[in-house]
Amino acid sequence: MAKSPGSKQRILEFFLSNLGKIVESRDVQAASGGAVEWARRVRELRNEDGYQILSHKDRADLKPNQYLLETITRVPAFARGISKETRAWVLERNGYTCQMCGVAAGDPDPLGGNRPVRLTMGHIVDKSKGGEDTPNNLRAVCTNCNEGLQNTSMPKPDRVHLLSQIRRATISDQKAVLEWLLKKYGLTAIPHMDMT
Repeated sequence: MAKSPGSKQRILEFFLSNLGKIVESRDVQAASGGAVEWARRVRELRNEDGYQILSHKDRADLKPNQYLLETITRVPAFARGISKETRAWVLERNGYTCQMCGVAAGDPDPLGGNRPVRLTMGHIVDKSKGGEDTPNNLRAVCTNCNEGLQNTSMPKPDRVHLLSQIRRATISDQKAVLEWLLKKYGLTAIPHMDMT
């Protein structure tokens, strides 16, 4: 008995049969067999397999929820926009934390499921608006925020508010914050001198 193609293969076949045509996200999802994670499969086809599937982030004339496969020519990994070195530098600079919602790589997914949080590169100024693949225009974002699932962009707390929250926290939570900061910055704690 032949195994039926997976959602990723179905999506690829759909794009190939619509080469050069603008397609809507609902049609891509339908072509996937109704897969919940169809958008992830599209990103895999782009980022891992090198298919040049364009979205509104790539071309100003495409609307949100529209995609276009212009050519069957695949882009090799070394020619894709963001180098491994740049990714590593941006992730390190951003503390391996989503710059939109604050979750860290490896945390449990706040939207449920059994996958840990994964981080990707997000553009501050979209490529469709002239943004570049440079470190100054990139930030770490979780896949939920990158897909627009989180639908939040919490403002960064100011220092006074942040410190007040830490001061109000339990001692064990304060110690957890301290341990995280020490690890993040590669520091060691100075032993506390007991003055009693």
